Amino acid sequence: MGLLTGEANRLLSVEEGARILRRGGVIAYPTEGVYGLGCDPLQWPAVQRILEIKQRVADKGFILLASTFSQVEPWVGTLDPERWRRVLETWPGPTTWLMPTRPETPAWIRGSHETVAVRITRHPVASALSQTAAMPLVSTSANPGGQEPLRTLEALQEHFASRLDGIVEGALGELDGPTEIRDALTGRIIRAGGLVR
Repeated sequence: MGLLTGEANRLLSVEEGARILRRGGVIAYPTEGVYGLGCDPLQWPAVQRILEIKQRVADKGFILLASTFSQVEPWVGTLDPERWRRVLETWPGPTTWLMPTRPETPAWIRGSHETVAVRITRHPVASALSQTAAMPLVSTSANPGGQEPLRTLEALQEHFASRLDGIVEGALGELDGPTEIRDALTGRIIRAGGLVR
C-alpha cells in the first residue's frame, strides 16, 4: 500500500512527487516514451517495493535517470575521450548508456553487471522531477511482469495506482516505446529504442 493511502490515483505536481521521493516513496512519472516507476536509488526499501511491484529480480539492475551528469557521476567510472564524446552527443536525450561503474554503486542498481545504466533526460517532467528532488531516479518502465510498458494514464492507474504513492502529472515524450540502450565501451545497441511518433 502506498504512502498516500486512498489517494494513489491523485495526480501529483513535480514538487509533490519530489517530496515523496525524498521520504522514501515510489511514484510513476512520464518519460520519453513510456511511464516509469521511480524512487530514490539509495533507499533500499523503496527499491525493494519496485522489485515487488514489477515482479523483477534484483540481478537485472536499474536505469538511473538524471537531469545532470553530476547527479550520477559518483557511480560512473572513467571512459576515454572518444567514447565520452559519443555519449555526450546523445545527452540530454533519449539514449541510455551502460557505463563502467564504481565499486560503491549499490548492488541493487548495477545488478549482476559491471556497468551502470545511465540516462540524462531532456523530458521536461522527468528532468524537473530529478532536479527538484536533487537526486537521480531509479527508472524502470511501468509494466506488469513480462508485459508491454504502459503508455496511458488509464492503464497505469488500473495496474499500479493502488501500489504507488502517486503519479506525477504530464505527457509522455515523442517516442512510441522505451529508450534505446547502448554500451558505452563498444557502442553496441543493447535495446533498440522507440521510434519518434
